[in-house]
Amino acid sequence: MTYALEVEGLDKSFGAAAVLRDVALTVEAGSTTAILGPSGCGKTTLLRLVAGFDKPDAGTIALGGRVVAGGGWTPAHRRSVGYVAQDGALFPHATVGANVGFGLPRRARTRSKIAELLEMVSLDSVYATRRPDQLSGGQQQRVALARALAREPELMLLDEPFSALDAGLRANTRRIVADVLAKAGITTILVTHDQPEALSFADRVAVMSSGRLAQIGTPREIYSAPIDVPTAEFIGDAVVLGAHVESGRARCALGNIAVTANGVRGDARVMLRPEQIEVTSDGAGVSGTVVDVEYLGSEMLLGIRLDTPDGVLPERVTVRRFGATPLAPGDRVGIRVLGEAVAYEP
Repeated sequence: MTYALEVEGLDKSFGAAAVLRDVALTVEAGSTTAILGPSGCGKTTLLRLVAGFDKPDAGTIALGGRVVAGGGWTPAHRRSVGYVAQDGALFPHATVGANVGFGLPRRARTRSKIAELLEMVSLDSVYATRRPDQLSGGQQQRVALARALAREPELMLLDEPFSALDAGLRANTRRIVADVLAKAGITTILVTHDQPEALSFADRVAVMSSGRLAQIGTPREIYSAPIDVPTAEFIGDAVVLGAHVESGRARCALGNIAVTANGVRGDARVMLRPEQIEVTSDGAGVSGTVVDVEYLGSEMLLGIRLDTPDGVLPERVTVRRFGATPLAPGDRVGIRVLGEAVAYEP
């Protein structure tokens, strides 16, 4: 297997603050990887080390099998890495054409080449004469991508490039960028704190927490089988309940439900996604009372307090229901579980 990036044992501190600790990551050539984590967890620092903007305190970085940090040092301009920052970092007083041309050798800064690069990111060549402040946020990010593509990089680094855009523009710009990079066959790493963005954009997702990579896997693996409860709760809405697990079943406030075979037995916690909990009208399953309804347009989140035996503290679960619902606080409902829960040590 050919790796575009290999990171091993990477440490980085700023003063007394340890930002990265023993980070290891491999990225297959031609793939797309999202590094997902909350603000301050070390995502951007990792990207800057790969780009060559900073030096690691320990560990090695190899690009295409060539060590560029740790056991040697290759400066940023010799790494064949493209970098698109959160704000695009365009030169405000230069035209779009000049911004894109900055990434080209001087003799290659022709009108036709700049027009070709703009076309790659779905922008007409007429934009070449405009300034960045005459463009929308999404157009500015595409110009920044065109400038990065001009260098013909082997690896593209995207540092939260869509976070400043509104929801509709962000989704559209993300699709365009993903399509451009896929057609060009460029290995890409996206840093983001947006869970749906990471899951929809990447082939693999690496979840970062407190300077370490907690879990690496496909989007489906990360969402369906997170490694621990904190990761589960960060990746998306999660229903976590106390339980007792035996023989592939868990007894909990939602009844006797199936769990994945991951070796956890005895007292445990189980995790379900809200879409795995279904409201029934036939009285099947566990009963409860609707306590709140959160309207989200195409879907609703129902807060339901489960009926529990006397002396047992009531449990509250969140259920995702698509489309309109006539349910309101105070309504009685039945609940059943779809699929398997994931069990964790208590």
